[in-house]
Amino acid sequence: MTDTAIEARALTKRHGRRRALHDCSFRLPVGRICAVVGPNGAGKSTLLALAAGLDRPTEGTLTVLGTGPAQARARVAYVAQDKPLHPRLTIAETLRLGAELNPGRWDMAVAERVVGGSGLDPRARVRTLSGGQRTRVALALALGKRAELLLLDEPMADLDPLARHQLMGTLMAEAAEHGTTVVMSSHIVGELADSCDHLLLVSGGRIRLGGGIDDLVAAHALVTGARPPADLAPHTVIESRATGRGVTALIRPEGPPGDGWEVEEPSLEELLLAHLRSPDAPPLLTPGTTASGRSGVAA
Repeated sequence: MTDTAIEARALTKRHGRRRALHDCSFRLPVGRICAVVGPNGAGKSTLLALAAGLDRPTEGTLTVLGTGPAQARARVAYVAQDKPLHPRLTIAETLRLGAELNPGRWDMAVAERVVGGSGLDPRARVRTLSGGQRTRVALALALGKRAELLLLDEPMADLDPLARHQLMGTLMAEAAEHGTTVVMSSHIVGELADSCDHLLLVSGGRIRLGGGIDDLVAAHALVTGARPPADLAPHTVIESRATGRGVTALIRPEGPPGDGWEVEEPSLEELLLAHLRSPDAPPLLTPGTTASGRSGVAA
């Protein structure tokens, strides 16, 4: 047994001359529901594919559930963005294939429950399904595997709001009941704030933020005042903007900001947007999420 779901040390992945990931180091404890966020092309899908054992790092190391990604594959379920399913199989045949490929682990009841939640006909062939229906079948395969680690790449992107809410509820309930670690990339910040307790912000192929969402939010403050940004020294200023009330800045405070500043706790969306708009801001990993052999702030 291990208390670490994923650990990266100086992880780098190149595609030709382009670096999809560069010198990424972090640790994800088991049992977390982790959101991987960042702009398109930031390296999110690359990171999930590496963790799934579908690709190899160019440099650095990556361990999954205490071993190599390839060795952990039987304990991991991965749903890619394009959700590849055999088009000629029916839904029922697809679930039976999942059972045959995962002997000893398969839970047909949960797989059928996920599919049946939308009234899909088990006799329908995959090629006739809409994008959202294919997503439901792909998630049924992932949950039916009873994996210790779920890797989901934009799993809810093509679902309508009601279906997204229903499936997210099912996913969270299954994860809570079985202690499953879930890592999913998403652009829907509100969905993340309600469902996830851990965050990895990827930008420019690097980890900009990593840790528990509550810890990351608590490490920052949103301050507003009619004073110049220079007056915020010695605090770490992530972003400052001129507003109708003077200056609004997201900071990592080193003690109280001082007189003349109104202080608020930032929302998760404000935190993420400020860091994305400020790629040169120093990264932050909270305690417990720093890769072994490193301490303090890392990227």
